[in-house]
Amino acid sequence: RDENDQLSARLTQLMRDTADMRRNIRSYREMLNTNLGEQDKLNELLTKKMQELDDRERTINQLQDLINAQNEKVQNILKSVKDALMGFSSDELSVREENGKIYVAMSDKLLFQSGSATVDKRGKEALAKLAEVLNKQKDVDVNIEGHTDTKPIHTARFADNWDLSVIRATSVVRILTKEYGVSPMQIVPSGRGEYLPVADNETTEGRSKNRRTEIIIAPKLDELLKILN
Repeated sequence: RDENDQLSARLTQLMRDTADMRRNIRSYREMLNTNLGEQDKLNELLTKKMQELDDRERTINQLQDLINAQNEKVQNILKSVKDALMGFSSDELSVREENGKIYVAMSDKLLFQSGSATVDKRGKEALAKLAEVLNKQKDVDVNIEGHTDTKPIHTARFADNWDLSVIRATSVVRILTKEYGVSPMQIVPSGRGEYLPVADNETTEGRSKNRRTEIIIAPKLDELLKILN
């Protein structure tokens, strides 16, 4: 009986231990399944992030290629403009590149008589040379900006400096489009009046520099904007 009792106790203990082991195994299996599920989720998330990274790098490379092409285009146009206007002196006009745009600043002594919006012969020669370049560039925008000094003007034709700057810009646009064939779809006139000076209006030389018409040539950014959007 003692041995049977001991065996029974031992059997009971073994059954209890076995039950505990079964519970532990079930618990481990659940933990394993949970971890496998989490790992699958992590793998899926990682795959998605890697795809997003690949897409982003591809977009960056496309943008960089377009930017490089734009910069090269700007430099080519800049060289063409400088070559075309080589025969004009620095006090008649200047050409510069800034922020991906080309600025051709023509002085009023080149384009207009004092207080007039009629373009002189010498000014037309410069516009004709510039138009030859613009007519070869169909994917650029051209802004014509009129500028004055601070000396006020008030005549039967011009109410003020705003008026003079706008009408001078429009006169340049008409010559470029009607006489030299630049597309009206590319070109926009505007007047800045006295409010965007490049020199001191307190000096004669400064006022002379401020009285100018700027032709601003900017390659279109449609492809860049499409990728960014």
